[in-house]
Order: sequence, then structure tokens, then C-alpha cells
Amino acid sequence: MFKELNPLLHSELRLAVISLLISVESADFVYIKEQTKATAGNLSVQIDKLQKAGYISVEKSFKGKLPCTTCSITPDGVSAFEEYVMALKSYLGDRI
Repeated sequence: MFKELNPLLHSELRLAVISLLISVESADFVYIKEQTKATAGNLSVQIDKLQKAGYISVEKSFKGKLPCTTCSITPDGVSAFEEYVMALKSYLGDRI
């Protein structure tokens, strides 16, 4: 039968963040916000959920006097994303 979809990654914004981070070494908050077209508040909440799950790591620093938040995907995040993709493929069967 169908594999269960990871509810944490089934959120559109969290899936977008993970999908973006899997293709880059790291990305700063502003870049992720621009790419996902999310509001800063909503993105902050979703990044926090992904970090607490161990799917991404977050590093806070400063560029000059401006704060900079940089995110990168963890090995657990890569595994979760790959499992999510495999689960989706089980729904599509031979169509792909």
C-alpha cells in the first residue's frame, strides 16, 4: 500500500526550505525568504520546526552590524527528504 508521508515535510513551506537546502551547501535567511516568497515570521517558525527535528542546522552570526542566519541541511534532513520522495513515488507507481 502507500507509504506514510512525513507530516513535518508535508507542509508546503517546510518542503520548499528542505528542497532548496538539499541543492546548496547553505543559504541565508534572506535568500530562503526570497526563494520561497514566505513572510519573515512564518519562515522563522518553519525553520525552527525543521531545526528542532534535526533536519537543518542554523548558525546565527553578524555581517558587519547586521544579523545573519544561515541554514544548512543535516544528514538526517537528507534522509528524511529522500524517504519523503520515495513515499511520493509509491503514490505515483509506474507513472514516473
